Amino acid sequence: MSEQGVTAELIERIRCRGEAVDLRQRPTRVEAPYESKKHYKALLKAEQKRLRDLQRQLYVGGAQGLLLILQGLDAAGKDGIIRHVVRAFNPQGCRVYSFGQPSTEEQSHDFLWRTTRLLPGRGQISVFNRSQYEEVLVVRVHPKWLAAQKVDERVVNDGSVWPRRYEAIVAQERHLLASGTRIVKLMLHVSAEEQARRLLSRLEDRAKNWKFSDSDLEERGYREAYMDAYSACLSATATSEAPWYVVP
Repeated sequence: MSEQGVTAELIERIRCRGEAVDLRQRPTRVEAPYESKKHYKALLKAEQKRLRDLQRQLYVGGAQGLLLILQGLDAAGKDGIIRHVVRAFNPQGCRVYSFGQPSTEEQSHDFLWRTTRLLPGRGQISVFNRSQYEEVLVVRVHPKWLAAQKVDERVVNDGSVWPRRYEAIVAQERHLLASGTRIVKLMLHVSAEEQARRLLSRLEDRAKNWKFSDSDLEERGYREAYMDAYSACLSATATSEAPWYVVP
């Protein structure tokens, strides 16, 4: 099979679009579509050129925007994707936004506000390192944060807050698609063992110390809760028009 055929087959295998998803059943490793480091670099260079060409078409056309969403547990590889893939884009037409804990101002608005105002214009690309999906992932694992958002206790207590948020996210994506914004959603799926190895490397390598925090270890204790939250989220928000790709 050709390299393009292998890539297309892999993309189809990791696509989620409407079916029930159990993240625990999804692979965290697959056979690499390259034969060596040299082959990998050649493929990467070729794909970066293709991305640059596609971005140029997007910019010149001025009819569509592109939203790239990166989700995953700590050390899943979101920053690596940005360094190795997103850097292929011309920065004049691409903006990267990282979303951490919401500010007081952000908490005073609806849960979609802080990401909505950073959506791409026509001809532009926005990359979200974490996104509005944190509001049905980390907030679901730590529901105490709903209190800071002044969410109605009734919808919290009866559990309807999550289906309502899924519905709002899907409705917004449907609107964006109808308005000319394409959406690519990647969930980077890392095993517990690989995550631990990467977190330890942040401690052992002084150049990576800045990336480590005590909260990384604390969050690892919630891994099973995150698996449940991600499975529910992917099942509810993967559509045929805006599927999720669970990347091993």
